[in-house]
Amino acid sequence: MPVLGTLTSVPVLDHLDLVAPSTAEALRSWPYAGQVGVCEIDPDLADTAALTAAFDLPLTSSGNCVLVAGSRGGDQRIAACVVPANTRADVNTLVRRVLDVRKASFLSMDRAVAESGMEYGGITPVGLPAGWRLLVDAALTGEDVVCVGSGLRRSKLLIPGPALAHLPGAEVIDGLGR
Repeated sequence: MPVLGTLTSVPVLDHLDLVAPSTAEALRSWPYAGQVGVCEIDPDLADTAALTAAFDLPLTSSGNCVLVAGSRGGDQRIAACVVPANTRADVNTLVRRVLDVRKASFLSMDRAVAESGMEYGGITPVGLPAGWRLLVDAALTGEDVVCVGSGLRRSKLLIPGPALAHLPGAEVIDGLGR
């Protein structure tokens, strides 16, 4: 099972109780799930700065998943953007252009939690609602292992970087994180 920094994982398919229900459902049918590990953590360490410090994780191998929305012609468009933790999603230029909206902004915490069905600080690209776009920074797909949320604050997923490109609906974009 994948290891990153001092995080060691167990097979996620044997421990689906450690992930959000929608994440578990998605993993059951994803061909790459057998390569994914899950690590139980203290929920107080779920935020990137605390997690990377506690487990000696490289920021380039830590993926932050942020939710962004915009609209055009009354059509609401939501995307999850997965970027390396040492960057910020280029919402005002690149994401706005990809979504083809005039203005894109981060979902509020309450809305992100309600619409994703995941806990804030644990939102993951695995098991997002149908119809949402999934934008993945190309840099993460070049990492051996990437640490992302599990849908819950009490655990993290360790996913082979190249497998991120094979998540359902994933769009790999160069320079998504700046």
